[in-house]
Amino acid sequence: MVKIARALLSCYDKNGLVELATLLREFQVEIVATAGTQKMLHDAGIEATSIADFTGVAEMLDGRVKSLHPKVHAGLLAIRDSKVHSEQMQAMAYKWIDFVAVNLHPLEQVVQQPGISIEEVIEQTDIGGTAMIRSAAKNFRYVTVVVNPAKYKTIIHEMRAHEGAVTFATRFRLAQEAFACTAGYDRFIADCLRSAEPPTE
Repeated sequence: MVKIARALLSCYDKNGLVELATLLREFQVEIVATAGTQKMLHDAGIEATSIADFTGVAEMLDGRVKSLHPKVHAGLLAIRDSKVHSEQMQAMAYKWIDFVAVNLHPLEQVVQQPGISIEEVIEQTDIGGTAMIRSAAKNFRYVTVVVNPAKYKTIIHEMRAHEGAVTFATRFRLAQEAFACTAGYDRFIADCLRSAEPPTE
């Protein structure tokens, strides 16, 4: 089993996050977090590195680009047992990311805002979050990805039972849920665009 050494947290729904992060730190897991999540953890007294410090690149384009960086996605996608991947990671001084907790801004709530335009809905569409979920889910043999805060208790139980690791069976089930999450998210956006009047140029 893969013992978790580094975690990336980026959560709109922060329920249960302090309990999860406390458990991660109990096992000496390094936590990297996006701005809002890092602030919440900091306020709770939990140490977390900002994603900007982790990548060495500040958030830009009004927040459109913050986690879309090769240091993040190489850390998620690299095959741990591959000599070539390991050598390339070492050459770039990139680090593995073993655990991802990401949940997305619910667009169902966004579209219910009175008078909101399709362009405003699209502006609030999460790109970096869905990319991280997909990268982590693709590499489920090595990476644990959780998109539903209700599953944090499972993670906590398994890490306690397996000295900081999560079983392969659980990683696989969580990857299934992760891909279902991003598929549903994209389907909702496509349906919004399909039912909207085309915006003016």
